Amino acid sequence: MSAPPDRQELPLSGSGARWAGAGAEERAAGAQRRDGDGEQQPQLPAGSAREHPAVTMATASTAIDLLYWRDIKQTGIVFGSILLLLFSLTQFSVVSVIAYLALAALSATISFRIYKSVLQAVQKTDEGHPFKAYLEMEMSLSQDQIQKYTDCLQLYVNSTVRELRRLFLVQDLVDSLKFAVLMWLLTYVGALFNGLTLMIMAVVSMFTLPVVYDKYQAQIDQYLGLVRTHINTVMAKIQAKIPGAKRKAE
Repeated sequence: MSAPPDRQELPLSGSGARWAGAGAEERAAGAQRRDGDGEQQPQLPAGSAREHPAVTMATASTAIDLLYWRDIKQTGIVFGSILLLLFSLTQFSVVSVIAYLALAALSATISFRIYKSVLQAVQKTDEGHPFKAYLEMEMSLSQDQIQKYTDCLQLYVNSTVRELRRLFLVQDLVDSLKFAVLMWLLTYVGALFNGLTLMIMAVVSMFTLPVVYDKYQAQIDQYLGLVRTHINTVMAKIQAKIPGAKRKAE
C-alpha cells in the first residue's frame, strides 16, 4: 500500500484552490522580505544606503586610504588644506576667509588666462580657452544622486533623534547616566577649549591615530582591554547599587 497523501498535497478545487494560491503568494512575498536570520525586515525606501552598497563602500575605501596615508601626496594635500582652513578661521572671520580664498583662486586663474592669451598671441597659435576642458565638464547632480544622499541623511538624522529620545526619556537608566557623565565632562572640556580648537585636535587625531594604532596595535589593544574591564567593573557595581538600574535579560 502506498503512503497516505500529505495534507498539503490533497487536491483542492473551487474557492479552496484560490485560497491556497493566495496563501502561497503571501508566503513567497514574506520570504523575499526576510534576511538570513529569519526575521522580517522593513522595506527600505528607494535610494537608501542598502540599495547603494557600491557607492558606500567606495566612499569608505577612499576615506580609509586618506586616514592611513596610503597616498602620501593626496593625504598631505587634504590634511594641509583642512588645517590651513581651520587655522585661518581662528584668526579671521568666516566671511574674510571665504573672501580671501576666492580672491586667491581668482588671482591664479586670471593670471593663467592672461599668460596663455599672451603666449598664443606671440606664438600665433589658436589653442582656445585654457580652461575649456573644465568648462565643458558635467558638474550637475542628477535627481537620483540627490535622492540617494537625501535618503542617507534622513537615515542618520532619524537614528540620532531616536537615540537622543531614548537617552533623555531614560529608557535605560544606565545609558542615561553614562550620557549625563559624558555631558558633565564636556562642560570642563568646553571651559578649556573653544570649538575651533576641538576641531583642529579632532582633525589631527583623525590623520595620526589610525597610523599609530596600525603600528602599535597589540600594545594598544592590551591597555584598552584593561581600561574596558575596569570600566565594566565600576559600572556593574553602580548598576547593582541603584534600584531599577539592572538591565533586562536579553
